[in-house]
Amino acid sequence: MKSIEFHPGDYDSHGRLRLPFLFWCVLLLQARTWVLFVIAGASRDQGNTLLNLFYPDHDSFWLGLIPGVPAVLAFLLSGRRFAFPVLWHGFRGLLILAQSVLLCWQPVLWLMGEPVSGVGLALVVLDIIALIWLVTHRRLRACFAIEKE
Repeated sequence: MKSIEFHPGDYDSHGRLRLPFLFWCVLLLQARTWVLFVIAGASRDQGNTLLNLFYPDHDSFWLGLIPGVPAVLAFLLSGRRFAFPVLWHGFRGLLILAQSVLLCWQPVLWLMGEPVSGVGLALVVLDIIALIWLVTHRRLRACFAIEKE
């Protein structure tokens, strides 16, 4: 059922709230290691070079895939979110937790001896912004609420 709380353009043809565009950007940010993995796999010859450029330590790469799992699952489930409302409802908290882990990840790497770089600082800033957005955005919160019929 439509509410006057959101703009009419925020609803699809079935009267359900659409996921905000920034939600997809946050999913890409959270799944950044997965995106790199897919790009490296698609660029066969340069894939190993690409992975070594971003992840010289291969253990960091495999550990980096873990926080992106909720984002990948949310991406896959988003098209069927109305078929699995209870599962979808729990994903917001899981995405917030994953974003918190990613926010702490880079400073931990710095403490373990990795040099501070502009890319690392940019990722921390983007992680902070994404976490604040995930926690505070009303429309996103409404998209994860269980719909009463």
